[in-house]
Amino acid sequence: MKAVVVPRPGVLTVEEREVPRLEQEDGVLVRVRAGGICGSDLHIYHGTSPVATYPRVIGHEFVGEVVEIGRKVTRVKRGDRVVVEPIMYCGQCYPCRTGRPNVCERLEVLGVHRDGGFQEYVVVPERNLHPFSGDLSWEEAALIEPFTIAAQVADRGMVQEGDRVLILGAGPIGLCILAYLSLIGALCGVADIIPERLERARELGAAFVVNTKASSLEDEVLHHFPDGANVVIDAVGLPETFERAVRLVSRAGRVVVLGFHTTPSAIPQALVTLRELTIVGSRLQAHKFPRVVELFEKKQLHSRKLISHVFPLLEVHRAFALLEHYPEATCKVVLTM
Repeated sequence: MKAVVVPRPGVLTVEEREVPRLEQEDGVLVRVRAGGICGSDLHIYHGTSPVATYPRVIGHEFVGEVVEIGRKVTRVKRGDRVVVEPIMYCGQCYPCRTGRPNVCERLEVLGVHRDGGFQEYVVVPERNLHPFSGDLSWEEAALIEPFTIAAQVADRGMVQEGDRVLILGAGPIGLCILAYLSLIGALCGVADIIPERLERARELGAAFVVNTKASSLEDEVLHHFPDGANVVIDAVGLPETFERAVRLVSRAGRVVVLGFHTTPSAIPQALVTLRELTIVGSRLQAHKFPRVVELFEKKQLHSRKLISHVFPLLEVHRAFALLEHYPEATCKVVLTM
């Protein structure tokens, strides 16, 4: 079978490998059909991921078809269409016991710490599979995982109907968050530096958009949200965007941070205490797949609008080059197997 491998930073290869065998009784062999390229895949390729290990078959946003099941598997059967939940967790540590396996003390993520989904076949435990109906195309279903990230952000930010939300960053994850929060009934503004991304945000229902290269973010936000945003979501993850998020959130507001940047931000304590802000991180997702699969099947979330390009697996180099050199022309890029 073919597999996309990053053997070391800066190198991307397509290798021929043996089809993996079932060795565990709860294991399932999945024929991968489609997978979305995430910004974290690019970080692994460039060597800027703080958590990845090498060599690595990348890809954690993927779907496929069940072709073989272990003896103790009962929830899925051969022929089922499934989305793969890419996190592996112990189930025993404090985070796991409190319902937050996404930050398990022994967390491993497919495509980051273990080989992922950019290969033609993969074996995963039954508990990591979530069936979905045949009404969804493989390409559309590949975006279920990114929308679970959006669902996690919504919960971490305690977003409710009528909340005024500012989303910093209109990349694929920022746009997934926009679509999910709009479904909840939040009023969302979106900021970015790429006009084409902002136009896509407008099409997805943003109440207003701000090109921070051309306009003052502070002026635009306070024009639309005079008391500040009730929730600010930093989907960029730079020190300066975090600082802006804290400045632009309202009293009793919430700031949700998705980034992994290690450079410290300068945040005066008074901004946090006097307005009694809630600042939280949001990583991966916890128990969000069933909810998101249901929303996809009910046609309440429409991933087709986010897919800009589809490439076969063997054209992965072309797909990566497009994402790196023409960000204004791309949104979610999907590989098909």
